[in-house]
Order: sequence, then structure tokens, then C-alpha cells
Amino acid sequence: MTVFKTFWKIVNRYKFTVILYTVILIIFATANMQTSDTNTNFVASKPDILIINNDKDEKITENLINYIKNNSNIVDIKKDDEAINDALFYRDVNYIIYIPENYGNDFLDGKNPEIKIKSTGDYNSSLAEMMLSRYVKVANIYLNQTKNEDELISKINDTLKENTKTEVTSKLNTDELSRAVFYYNFLNYSIIAGLVYIICLILSTFREEKIRKRTIISSMNYKKHNMQLLISNGILSVILWIFYVILSFVLIGDVMFTSHGLILIANSFVFSICALCIAFLIANIVSNKNAINGIVNVVGLGSSFLCGAFVPVEWLPDTVLKIAHILPSYWFIQNNEIVKTLEEVNMENLKPIFVNMFIVLAFSILYIIIANIISKKKRKIA
Repeated sequence: MTVFKTFWKIVNRYKFTVILYTVILIIFATANMQTSDTNTNFVASKPDILIINNDKDEKITENLINYIKNNSNIVDIKKDDEAINDALFYRDVNYIIYIPENYGNDFLDGKNPEIKIKSTGDYNSSLAEMMLSRYVKVANIYLNQTKNEDELISKINDTLKENTKTEVTSKLNTDELSRAVFYYNFLNYSIIAGLVYIICLILSTFREEKIRKRTIISSMNYKKHNMQLLISNGILSVILWIFYVILSFVLIGDVMFTSHGLILIANSFVFSICALCIAFLIANIVSNKNAINGIVNVVGLGSSFLCGAFVPVEWLPDTVLKIAHILPSYWFIQNNEIVKTLEEVNMENLKPIFVNMFIVLAFSILYIIIANIISKKKRKIA
């Protein structure tokens, strides 16, 4: 128990550093979570459309214009190329429709006249494109059934008035769950950076020349020595992990009491074990206290940026994600993202989560093996 007692004496020596660094991480995580926009609710909008009508007052043409007016915001812009191009550039208009001369008669004659358009190519212009295409498609279908203009317009309007009823069947609280996933994704940085910094700082004391030589000449086996250090670090890691979990209940609320919240907590615990092993490995490699900050930045920030802790996974290039596969952070964050999409929690849906947890644990075992090999070689050299 000598190693265990010494460990906590050193922790006590660095307690203010530990508290300060942990508080900084908490503030950073909290600020990022609260400022992130996780609202994914769809809000219907109307595109801004300019109609340039070169046709005469044909009924079918007027009906097309009225349909567009009822489903968009009609913009009044000076009808010259320079003003129109400026309006497109500055997004004052999303979509411009050029109705050609004699459009109504040509359409009724089945000539399928072309309607030219200009667009900004954005989301609203796509809505306008869908709107125009829908009208023309419906009109062409009924044109094959009747050539009477009034009857044709009546059938077109009756069809276009029909709206699809949409019913949301998902019972997931997507806003709260998204906030929870963002928090636990960001926890990748907090856990790795915090544990690497604190554990390396403490273990560097054990690597000091006097203490290291005493350890080497003692009767204690290096595996037993490393095991006691690992257990001590494990207790410290669990304390930090519990603190972060409690913080998630305070910041996020009710969703953490659901099965989705429990999966996020379990996933973070498995990752904390892996982060502990990473810290233990680095502590066996690096003995210089001045190098710890650099290690924290490389390991913590690097894995967080590559694996989607800071930037949503769907925004990352495929090349970056392929590289991220070699890091345990990737599998941890992937589990969080899976939780966000779970409609039901059952064994079938949990299989990919268990697989990813197993991969994270496999990384942990690998790091411990490497740490023991390095520790053994260093003792021989000494």
C-alpha cells in the first residue's frame, strides 16, 4: 500500500492545480454546450421570387402566377439585367422566372414551352424550383385529359390545394437529447486533457530520480508497482468522471434519467477507462513536467478535432474520418451519435454500441501492455 498512500499524498500536494484545471474544463464545456445551436426543428419558409411575364393575359399563365404568389414572396425589382444580377448576388431574390411570349397558347397546344429561370442555388431557390416543377407537371398531366382551359385550371387548382398531412411519431426529445450528446461529445476533450494533465503531473513525481531509484532497488515487482499506480489513478479518474456526470444532470436535466441518458453515461465510463490508460502510457513515456502542456494539446485537441468532439461528425471530410478510426475517441463519439438516433432501446439496437465499447476497451488493453513494456525497459536501463 506504500505506492497507494504516496500517490494520494502527491494528489493532495497538487490539489489546487487539479481543482483549477478541472474548473477551467467545466467552464469551457458548459459555455460551448449552451452556445451550440441544437434545434433541428424544421421551419417552413417562402422563397423570394421575381416573375418576368412576357405573355399576354392568358388564363393559364395568370393561374401559374397566382399559384406562385400564394406560395412565395414576390419581389419587385427593376427589370434590367444589371439590377437582376445584383439582386441575385445580394440574395434579395432567390429565384427568377421568365415566362416567354405566347406561353399560354403554346402550352395549350401541347408545345411544352420552356420557362427560363435564374437562381441563387441555395435552399430557398430549390423550394421555388420544386414549386414551379410541381405546377408544370400537374398541368401537363391534366392537359392530356382536357383541352378546355377553364376545366384544366379547375383540375390543376383542386390538385394543388391538397396537402399531405404530416404526423410526428417520434417520442424522442430531440432538442434535449442533442444537447446531451453535444455535452458528452465535448467530454472527450475534458476527460482526455484532464486525466493526461493531472495523472502525468502526479506520476512525473514518481519518475523523479531519487524516488525512481528507490523503487527500482526495492523488492516490489514493477508489475505490482504499476498496478497500484493504475488503481490509484483509476480512483482519481472515477472521481472526475462522477463529477462530470453530476454536472450533466444539472445542465441537461430530465433526459439524463432516461435510458438514452444512461447509455451516454455508461459510454463515457468506458471511455474514461481508456483515457486513464492513455494517460498512464504517456506518463511512462514523458517524465518532463514542462512537456505535459504540449502533450495535452496534441492528444486532447487533436483527437477532439479529428473525431467530431468540436465539429459535428457529418461536417468532417471522409479522409479525416478514416484517419480518426485509429483513435478511441472516434468510437466513443460514434456511440454518442448512435444514441441520438435511437427510437427504441433494445438489444438489437444496442449491438453496434456494445461493439464500439469493446473496441475502446481493446485500445485500453493495448495501451496498458505498451506502458508495462516501456516501464520494464526503463527499469533495466536504470
